[in-house]
Amino acid sequence: MRLSFTTISIFLSLIRAPGVVSQTGLAPKQFLNLPLGEVKPAGWLHDQLMVQTNGLAGHEHDFYDYVAETDWTGGSSYYSNLEEAGSYWFNGMVPNGVLANDATIQSQTQYFLDYVLDHQDSTGWLGPEVNTTKPRYLWGRYPFFFGAIQMVEANSSLAGRVVPALHTFVKLANTMLHNNGEGLEDWTNTRWEDFVMTLQWCLYDFYPDGNEELLLDTMQLLKSYGDPWEEVFKEEYFPKTAVENLTNPFPFLTWHGVNMAEGLKALPATYRFTHNQSDLDAASLGWDLLFQYHGRPSGIFAADEYLAGLEAARGTELCLVVETMFSGSYLYQVIGDPKFADRVERVAYNALPATLTGDMWSRQYLQQQNQIAAKNMNPDPFPTDGSYSNVFGLEPNYPCCTVNHPQGYPKFISNAFVTSPDKTSLVHVYLGPFSTQTTLADGNQVTVTVDTLYPFSDTLTTTIEAAGAFTYRVRIPSWVANGTISVNGAQAEAVSPSNGLHSVSVAAGTTTIVLNLPAEITLEPRPHGSVAVHRGPLHYAFDIARTQKVLAQNAQEARAVDLEFDATVPWQYALDTSSLRFQYSPPASGVLPSPVYDSGLPPMSISATACQIDWSVAGDTFASPPPTSPECTGPTTNITLWPFGATKLRIGEFPTVNLTA
Repeated sequence: MRLSFTTISIFLSLIRAPGVVSQTGLAPKQFLNLPLGEVKPAGWLHDQLMVQTNGLAGHEHDFYDYVAETDWTGGSSYYSNLEEAGSYWFNGMVPNGVLANDATIQSQTQYFLDYVLDHQDSTGWLGPEVNTTKPRYLWGRYPFFFGAIQMVEANSSLAGRVVPALHTFVKLANTMLHNNGEGLEDWTNTRWEDFVMTLQWCLYDFYPDGNEELLLDTMQLLKSYGDPWEEVFKEEYFPKTAVENLTNPFPFLTWHGVNMAEGLKALPATYRFTHNQSDLDAASLGWDLLFQYHGRPSGIFAADEYLAGLEAARGTELCLVVETMFSGSYLYQVIGDPKFADRVERVAYNALPATLTGDMWSRQYLQQQNQIAAKNMNPDPFPTDGSYSNVFGLEPNYPCCTVNHPQGYPKFISNAFVTSPDKTSLVHVYLGPFSTQTTLADGNQVTVTVDTLYPFSDTLTTTIEAAGAFTYRVRIPSWVANGTISVNGAQAEAVSPSNGLHSVSVAAGTTTIVLNLPAEITLEPRPHGSVAVHRGPLHYAFDIARTQKVLAQNAQEARAVDLEFDATVPWQYALDTSSLRFQYSPPASGVLPSPVYDSGLPPMSISATACQIDWSVAGDTFASPPPTSPECTGPTTNITLWPFGATKLRIGEFPTVNLTA
């Protein structure tokens, strides 16, 4: 359905009309996140964070033009004044530095924080503003706010400096917004929810300093000027195919992939000051529509700049991946529906590692479900993004993902545990190797250690040390079949989750919990009669053997390279889905390879009987849609499917054949 320009104008004037007053205060969330540093990675996940720290993310400050210290202090870059790259880098590297306990990164982020606060001018604007005549736009500072909040969480002594600076900025921003929306432009109007979250997460909830009325007024102003996500997420307006040939009835950037990923936070953030259940209902529906019409078996959705439908050769941006993970964590904490946590876990263990080289020195701008080459593409399957978009490199297509992607793993880790609002219970949300130390209600000091190879194992052993009794809850994913739990060596019993969570009454002292969470191999229907293969949280794909060619190398950092990958083996296979068999070879040492997300390294795989088929290629760079009802053109053979995140060239959506007839 299309709306006329007049209809849109009337609608926007109505939602921006003053006088709509929310109920008093902010509505509570279903769960509270723990402060940065209270949840830490262990085992293979800690190693994965260290690979990131030792890779591109941890070294950008040393050499990368957009965030190297000499650039952002000297003003030689457009991004130097918190327009984008500096804020993105800070937002990701603050939690990276804390969780990796990396003194160098912590020193860099502290210096960055101090520099920005030192350059706050007399009006309240957070600096620096260097060599630019550009108008003051609000959005570029939002990721900086997220980083500053996390620094306060990790070190409360910083609150005395950070919080007054934020309040001063909010007073200025409120004045600007009352001045006919000064400081707003297309990106700010679309990403307004990030500022609202800042006003809630740090200031109103923890450091209001008597400014509650001003904070609520600023939230309402941002919402009134911002793009109308409650309308974008209505089924009658939501795009059900790739959008390049559609007309957006709302501001055009709402169908932009990263904006959509960030916009998922808008309505839960709105709910907190409106108290309207309709906001939560619209957020939940929007999530479902997005993945129904644009979703990927890897857990993420497709947008090669704009929403791209279901075809396997269309792309997904790396920024979109990490922003969806952050939004999904927030949605779960506000709404409590386990579907959000299930999907974030899938994204973290599939889509995120798939778009990075194993050593994390090179990244893609766009990943594909069926990706038969990573090179300068001719022709280009992406209507908006450039032909270099799926190369693994320093900054293919746009630089934003280089500085933004490091938030993915750290924020996933930080949100792996939450508490109930009254802090009487602790909830283990994302399954994997973690530890946490926190204080629950009545000063109950609790330590939890989770020993597991999950998702590369079905078993998790959790040891809890508690000063007093409390309720421990653990998420049981929707894909678990016949899961069991044993407490303190007792006979294992079937898990019995309520709203996705299994509860255990924990006594003071030491409690040991053993979870066994097996899963069946499942098939997901995909376009053209193709299927995707899953087991548990992992999506499986055919890993295409490849050659590697260095296309470019950074002059200052030799490890920062652009890589071209080309297939060296046939990939045109159809599967007999009745032949799929799960294979597991746990490491004898109990330790996974480092890095684990690279060809042939995960201990899990799925064997399949297949045959080669006719499957055309567009140019020499991307696979055409999987053929429907194909016939074998060669003999039956056995192939192996590997976890999607470990593949860099792959087939993740397969045609099918019956080879048993």
